[in-house]
Amino acid sequence: MTLLEMFEKQGNWLFRYRSFLPILILVVGILVYIENKLYPGNYSFEGSAYLVYYELFCLAVSFFGLFIRIYTVGYTPSNTSGRNTKEQVADCVNTTGMYSFVRHPLYLGNFFMWLGPALLTAHFWFIVSFCFFYWLYYERIMFAEEQFLKRKFGTAYTDWASKHPAFIPKFACFKKPDLCFSWKKVVKKEKNGLLAIFLVFSLFDILGNLVQKSVDFNYYLLGALALTLLSYLILKYLKSNTNLLNEAGR
Repeated sequence: MTLLEMFEKQGNWLFRYRSFLPILILVVGILVYIENKLYPGNYSFEGSAYLVYYELFCLAVSFFGLFIRIYTVGYTPSNTSGRNTKEQVADCVNTTGMYSFVRHPLYLGNFFMWLGPALLTAHFWFIVSFCFFYWLYYERIMFAEEQFLKRKFGTAYTDWASKHPAFIPKFACFKKPDLCFSWKKVVKKEKNGLLAIFLVFSLFDILGNLVQKSVDFNYYLLGALALTLLSYLILKYLKSNTNLLNEAGR
């Protein structure tokens, strides 16, 4: 097996389980966060008046990643930019909107969504390790995805890809989306992301207080989690049992 074949095989495997494998990194991050709560290090904001502002900044970073995903998904047609896990799916090559200045905007959004909790640990070397792991992890997935698109669309894809960066945006290339924004598609596809953000940050908050034998929980965060969970269950029901969220071509 050549290196290219191995990279593609690894990428397809990682693509299939990309929703679960990062949880291992999250577990490590929680352990680092707990250790930092118990034994604040040189990079910790623990006990600082700026702690609440730092936590809000971390939350904002994750929401920035979700915004990237929402903007991307809201302007794309059906069978593109999905959350499919069994195999690659693409009925066309997206070249407008976010795709006009970066080839993999969804993975860029994922990076910032996961960077928020990584920053929350306030551990410099864990944050650096997370960025390194993320690059290695998604590099394989992006490679496999591009091989699939190259075989399916040929020069239509390679000509576009040669002019657009894979991960670091080139804003000068921006092109207005061809389609109008679809909130229905966003609600169907990205409800998981909003719930995940509040769930992860609430988990950090609860565990951090418990190990310090404190009950000073962030009730605003927990309230947002409860509302988001309720919204998720309602939208899940609507998606599975009604056509309310369906939209032709999206």
